[in-house]
Amino acid sequence: MGKDEEQKINFVINDGDSFYANEISITFGPAQFSADFKNISPRVDMRGQDGSKTFALKHNVVIMEPFQAKNFIKVLNDAIVRYEKDFGTIEMPKQLKAAEKKFKLDNKPSKNTPSVPSYFG
Repeated sequence: MGKDEEQKINFVINDGDSFYANEISITFGPAQFSADFKNISPRVDMRGQDGSKTFALKHNVVIMEPFQAKNFIKVLNDAIVRYEKDFGTIEMPKQLKAAEKKFKLDNKPSKNTPSVPSYFG
């Protein structure tokens, strides 16, 4: 290829589907971090008469090596700082604060109740 010839590079871009996550869990091992983004939504089926509830759970898992996970946190933090500069401090919505307070009051364990770990969220 001569000096004046251009080399062309083609990119193939595979745009993934957008995904709304209302929960996330993080696990890690010696070589990688796994971020499990989850969308949990209730489903109502009026045909069923048994009164059962159905929940749909979708996952998108992102696996990163430790350096990339640390870099992701830096990039996310920088974006949050810029967001708060433009739009104000991000705070927990009042409805969630009220629900959290109610949940804590409703589920206050007695002295004889054993502690049970939570595996959600």
